[in-house]
Amino acid sequence: MQFPYSWLKTQANPDLSADKLEHLLTMAGLEVEEIDTAAPAFSGVVVAEVKSVEKHPDADRLNVTQVDAGTGELVQIVCGAPNVKPGIKVPCSLPGAVLPGNFKIKPTKMRGVPSNGMLCSTNELGLPDDGVDGLHILPEDAPVGTNIREYLDLDDTLFTLKITPNRADCLSVKGIAREVSALTQCAFTPVEIQTASIGSEKKQAVRIDAPADCGRFISRVIENVNAKAVTPDWMKQRLERSGIRSISALVDIGNYVMLEIGQPMHVFDADKLSGSLIVRRAQNGETLACLNEKTVTLADNTLVVADEKGVLSLAGLMGGEASAVSDGTQNIVLEAAWFAPEIIAGKSRQYGFGSDSSFRFERGVDYRLQADAIERATELVLQICGGAAGEMVEAQGKLPEVKQVELRLGRLKTVLGVEIPAEQVEIILQHLGLQPEKTEEGFRVTAPSFRFDIEIEADLIEEIGRVYGYENIPDDYTSGRLKMLALPETKRPRFAVYNEMAARGYREVVSYAFVDEQWEQDFAANTHPIRLQNPLAAQYAVMRSTLIGGLVEVLQNNLNRKQNRVRVFEIARVFSKDSAAQFVQNERIGGLWYGSVLPEQWGEKTRNVDFYDMKADVESLLKNKEVSFVKTEHPALHPGRAANIVSDGRVIGFVGELHPKWLQKYDLPQAPLVFEIDMDEVLGRKKTRYQSVSKFQPARRDLAFVMPEAVTHDDLLNALKAAANKLVQEISVFDVYRGTGVPEGMKSVAVKIILQDMENTLTDEVIEPVIGKLIDAATAAGAQLRG
Repeated sequence: MQFPYSWLKTQANPDLSADKLEHLLTMAGLEVEEIDTAAPAFSGVVVAEVKSVEKHPDADRLNVTQVDAGTGELVQIVCGAPNVKPGIKVPCSLPGAVLPGNFKIKPTKMRGVPSNGMLCSTNELGLPDDGVDGLHILPEDAPVGTNIREYLDLDDTLFTLKITPNRADCLSVKGIAREVSALTQCAFTPVEIQTASIGSEKKQAVRIDAPADCGRFISRVIENVNAKAVTPDWMKQRLERSGIRSISALVDIGNYVMLEIGQPMHVFDADKLSGSLIVRRAQNGETLACLNEKTVTLADNTLVVADEKGVLSLAGLMGGEASAVSDGTQNIVLEAAWFAPEIIAGKSRQYGFGSDSSFRFERGVDYRLQADAIERATELVLQICGGAAGEMVEAQGKLPEVKQVELRLGRLKTVLGVEIPAEQVEIILQHLGLQPEKTEEGFRVTAPSFRFDIEIEADLIEEIGRVYGYENIPDDYTSGRLKMLALPETKRPRFAVYNEMAARGYREVVSYAFVDEQWEQDFAANTHPIRLQNPLAAQYAVMRSTLIGGLVEVLQNNLNRKQNRVRVFEIARVFSKDSAAQFVQNERIGGLWYGSVLPEQWGEKTRNVDFYDMKADVESLLKNKEVSFVKTEHPALHPGRAANIVSDGRVIGFVGELHPKWLQKYDLPQAPLVFEIDMDEVLGRKKTRYQSVSKFQPARRDLAFVMPEAVTHDDLLNALKAAANKLVQEISVFDVYRGTGVPEGMKSVAVKIILQDMENTLTDEVIEPVIGKLIDAATAAGAQLRG
């Protein structure tokens, strides 16, 4: 929201400098993003009157002028502007003047003719372009010799506020003036709404077919207007200093009323309408040529204003070209409405353009302001463009309910930490327009129609706190002490996971939770992802259920920048639906490894990463758990190089090489390895249990088993561990052999078995039965003792 300080002062005139007002507004929650002057710094420019104009003797495009600049004698200035003529008043920079850009004016000669100054255009003064080719023509009553900065109020301060979505009431000069009045206790004098005198019997019928979306719709016909009337300079100046370009008198009036009191409006050409104005939902496939020269195809979630023939405008967003006013317009229809914020929200993104109106409607407009806006606009139209006004016609739908909220003074003191007298609380609430009524414990407040954000007691406490001034609350009341709780022994510190990944050469990345729908189909075979109602862009239409898509995109970006060795990880949430169609979000850690195992060097041969390299990283990450890797098929992974990560019989993640078909689709020269694990499993660990060290020597037995290739070493180890008793301390594979002496299709797996007793030295009589049971278990699993 941008506005000039001079306009604000017409409704609330605090005795504050611009800098002090900036600080006050920011501390009260209305952040001042920027303040600036209405024009850049320059000096020595005055109002001057051109007395005579003669052609330059040696230049066809130059004129020699005699100018009265209030110095007591005429000044000769050579000017090349095409619109210079006797009798006009223009800005004149005299010798010694300094224009924007530190351009200094000095007496000079132009083609041999002395020139003692310069007549100025708007561009030369750093002012907004007025569309005139040449000098900036001033009004006839401009006093000669007056400093142009003073005459045009160019030292006026422009405020740009960053209004939060809950404070739509401050998207107008009236709303900001109300706030300034509450903050400074100065008088609040909003513009007085004049009831128009009725001079026409013409009415425009209106109808609401979507009452839940439109609570009020008002129209008024004004006949015989002069659409070619010029917008007054004072209105142009206020619009331009508020960041809105002047277009035509009728359009400017609608924009002016919106900025002044906060109600967006629209002006129709009455002769281009057919029958009633109807507020309804669009039908799928209807089209509208908008004022911004874009033609849009409408969806049935869009509210429109239509007549008997078809759609006229996107409600609250943009008018249509077919019903717009022009220089030939004679009769107009003023329209003001209240649209439910939820029906307007998101439409700017849906159709690819927004407007000042939609910015206000989607945040919430005062639902009692429409008649005042019509009356104010009528007053300005009759004043500037003439005409005769008809009666207002109103249709009503569903309006918001009036809310009452209780404020307890005891609760106010507890939350803010300072006691504010009840009388001061009442004054603050009154200045904010909250209509307080005294109760036993404090006040009962009726939320006004312009404050959608007042719903609970905490909202009122916030209002009291910011107007009272957070700076006025003593520091000692807001200090506190926090005690860090000890991390449970069964939980691993989060930073330890980051350190672990960094130590193994991975770099952390952060990607969007919104992803391309194609990623979900490719990497998760998810044909029904969670869709966003209002996506930021087409490629961010769904919520991710896997981290692989984001990691692959990071890899593509690195490859495009000639980085051929990439190791990245991400810890983030993924989103899905459970069997009851409820939304579920789980935190996972995902990693990707691409390229060579080690950086290029002389000490080791270059070798590309393979499945077992990534498996080693996963095992290191899960070193606090007993896990196994079970062959699996995954939509993102190579069918022969993928495994589920299993712990305590549960699948907690997967690891493998990216599927060859995705290498081709995503233009990857070679296959990356990826993994994804539930973060809770990574952070969890078993409680440490201590036991004494045996005083007796361990015994080792090595067994070699011949078994089919289809039997994995995990199958063998699981069978052996299931048959082991408490004497068996370790079972591990230390050799795999294929070749001479082993039948084709078979392999020899050598297993190391460590046995140890805590109380006795082990003898062969004790060991052999245990080994015999292990051999029997291996035989049952499909392995035979070799040789």
